[in-house]
Amino acid sequence: MADIGDTGSLWSGGFWLIAALLLIGVGLLLLLSLIGARRTSLAPALSADRLLYRDQLATIERDLARGAIDSAEAARLKTEVARRLLEADRRNPEAISGGQKGLAAMLLPVLAILGVLGGTLALYHRLGAPGLPDQPLAERIAEADQRIATRRDQASFVASLPPAPARNSDPEFESLMQALRQGVDATSSQDQTGLALLARNEAVLGNFAAARTAQERLIAVKGTDAEADDHVMLAEILISQAGGYVSPEAEAALKAALALDPRSGLARYYTGLIQAQGGRFDRAFAIWQPLLAEGPQSASYMPALRAQIGDVAAYAGVSYTPPPAPVEDDETRAMAETMVAQLGARLASEGGSSGEWARLIYSLSVLGRSDEAKEILAEARQIFPGGEDRAVVDEAARAAGLQEVQP
Repeated sequence: MADIGDTGSLWSGGFWLIAALLLIGVGLLLLLSLIGARRTSLAPALSADRLLYRDQLATIERDLARGAIDSAEAARLKTEVARRLLEADRRNPEAISGGQKGLAAMLLPVLAILGVLGGTLALYHRLGAPGLPDQPLAERIAEADQRIATRRDQASFVASLPPAPARNSDPEFESLMQALRQGVDATSSQDQTGLALLARNEAVLGNFAAARTAQERLIAVKGTDAEADDHVMLAEILISQAGGYVSPEAEAALKAALALDPRSGLARYYTGLIQAQGGRFDRAFAIWQPLLAEGPQSASYMPALRAQIGDVAAYAGVSYTPPPAPVEDDETRAMAETMVAQLGARLASEGGSSGEWARLIYSLSVLGRSDEAKEILAEARQIFPGGEDRAVVDEAARAAGLQEVQP
């Protein structure tokens, strides 16, 4: 039995043999097409007179055969037609020399064909992988499953990320946070409300490790009273810390949420994202398609879901066109457009809070005006370069599915 090296060698040799045969076949087809085209181009060299004379010779033969003329008359007529045919050849020497000229004229196209085929072969030899065997679909699926099962944990992935830019928080807000931290110990407090506030606001400030500690403590204090949203919040903290990557730890939180509420939309969205990030686009689509159909369309994850599901379907090999975003009745939509226009005009002329900018970004996205939302997001990030205000703007961008827009 051949070992792995022998198998690769046999495969490589067989591949090049097949490739050579295919190249030869393609070259012959191109050459035959060229010859046929050349012959067609020479046909006009046979003048209309010559074709007429040949038809006349055939007519004479038919008349002689059916007795319409005698042999002497046929001979005389053939001689006259032959004389005229020779005269036509004398007047049209291109048809006689066409074969010789044709060989010279074909030389350049033949060389071009050989050059293209040779270049193709050389390019594949440089860039291709002829020794790599085919990878059946089952193997690719198995690899994707393995990739998901062995993906990096939260700590190692976060450690691989570049340092996050410092967030300049408002001094008054920072003072309130210091008081909250002193009053609520994230590792031992029993105050559920305080722990929830601490976790959420630490996340807003980008202190994700502290937010995680507080949220895990909140879940532990609640015990069996912990709700699906509590576990989803923990997953979101971990996902935000990892820049959108869904780690095994985040997945565990999502599973806990789904165990309590199998219809949790946000948990289902992130569960589909795990599959998409690992290359199981078929599973991601199977999760996301019914989620999109069920709604509610106003859910925070809907813009991101709509932005990604088309690509996921294509990668999964599914012919799918996402349904259009629901449009309110004309009166309601007109009212929404008016309110958004007024808000945008006021912010452009007078400025406003980060919350107002965030509302404008999200509203534009919901109305299907994503390009405008991206422009407003870029402007808001210049106005609010850091601190809690910047966190509010970034959260609006995430909810609107604009994570790909860089600061």
